[in-house]
Amino acid sequence: MNAALIIIAAVVLGSVALGIRAGRRVPMNLENWTVGGRRFGVVIMWLLMAGEIYTTFTFLGASGWAYTKGAPAFYIIIYGTLAYTLSFFILPAVWRAGKRHGLHTQPDFFIKRYGSRALGVLVALIGVLSIVPYLQLQLTGLGFIVEVASNRAVSSAAAIVIAFVLTCLFVFTSGIRGAAWVAVVKDILMIAAVAVVGIGVPVMCFGSVGNMFKTLMERMPGYLAFPGGTPNLGVTWVMSTCLLTGLGFYMWPHVFGSAFSARSAETIKRNAVIMPFYQIPILLVFFVGFTALLVAPGLKNGDTAFLSLVQKTYPPWFMGFVGAAGALTAMVPASVLVLFASTLIAKNIYRTVFAPGAGEDRVIRLARIMVFVIMILALTSTFFFRKELVYLLIFGYDGVSQFFPGVVLGLFWRRATKQGVAAGLLTGVGVVIGLIVAGRDPFLGLNAGFVGLAANAAVTVLVSLSTKSASGGWE
Repeated sequence: MNAALIIIAAVVLGSVALGIRAGRRVPMNLENWTVGGRRFGVVIMWLLMAGEIYTTFTFLGASGWAYTKGAPAFYIIIYGTLAYTLSFFILPAVWRAGKRHGLHTQPDFFIKRYGSRALGVLVALIGVLSIVPYLQLQLTGLGFIVEVASNRAVSSAAAIVIAFVLTCLFVFTSGIRGAAWVAVVKDILMIAAVAVVGIGVPVMCFGSVGNMFKTLMERMPGYLAFPGGTPNLGVTWVMSTCLLTGLGFYMWPHVFGSAFSARSAETIKRNAVIMPFYQIPILLVFFVGFTALLVAPGLKNGDTAFLSLVQKTYPPWFMGFVGAAGALTAMVPASVLVLFASTLIAKNIYRTVFAPGAGEDRVIRLARIMVFVIMILALTSTFFFRKELVYLLIFGYDGVSQFFPGVVLGLFWRRATKQGVAAGLLTGVGVVIGLIVAGRDPFLGLNAGFVGLAANAAVTVLVSLSTKSASGGWE
């Protein structure tokens, strides 16, 4: 496995060096650190947003669910398509608001639109708490990838700690510019790896993708129909989860904030048009998961299906290539996640609640320190609270999707009020937590997060209609 280790180390270290270099000769103020000076064009925006969205979940979680659950995994294809369509209409309006009012983060939007710092703090707290499981997903996935790719020469724990240090290094140095440039390398490697494996493995094992599906339907005739290999993830759960995650897709604080990095609203629209091309790699990952089910049944952890099959069918040096691509699919989104989480804490919690007079230099210094604090929290959670990768992602979506009514109604409905949005947020989050703690997810077949979102929207509208609207300097 020496070749694999050398390839992984060379690609990761080279990418980190590129990320650090991206911040040289740029004054690292809050504007440049968080939104790149609002200068990213179509290509960089496409790669950056794909870098944030297509993560270790693409390699491991999607193939793992295809392996263990079958048809319910198809929700992953559906919700992305819904989200890209919505982004064409919503994100340009978000960008214009960010440009007009100098916004850097998602809570900035809520503070400016609704004239309420308390609402901004609430949004920041929910955002940070939702980001931690997503960070945990990246670190857990990275550990799996490097451990398997190195044939356990590097342990999962060691890989996670090394990635923790390197990610903190280029985020601390270059902010979102570093993440954007590393995303270029990551996307090229990821697409190449998924294309080779997604098409190559079914062909090597069954002669063609069609024969693989034919064999799967003969051996497991109900696996590609809902609920697949599960007892309760039927059509109702899939549709409610698609709506939840489709509406919440761009409500993640880091993805929402990245929209402010675009050069223009037109850049955002063009990005929405080309983003669906990234659904193709996920389809190829499904092929790998289904093939693994047929040729390597009985895996203890379905999330290792992709890597296990690559290990069986390709030479060690190719595992190094896949391992390097997989490591970057964890590090890029982790870097943007921790960047925006640290900014939320420094700007929208610390300055708002504890130091209203704090200057920008003080805020960015604290944000850089919080990069390490948040990563340590995610690191601790990764080692002591492991969970299946897809469920970690859905748990995060349960939280961030609750921002959707406040954002969309804030953009397009003048009657939306801070009281309505706050009441809706608290109701939605409360319903989600209550159902999950009570073990009622799914609830009547519906995703608990979707139930919370429906309650949130209803409360937001009703309370807004009964309270006085305030723009907070929005117009």
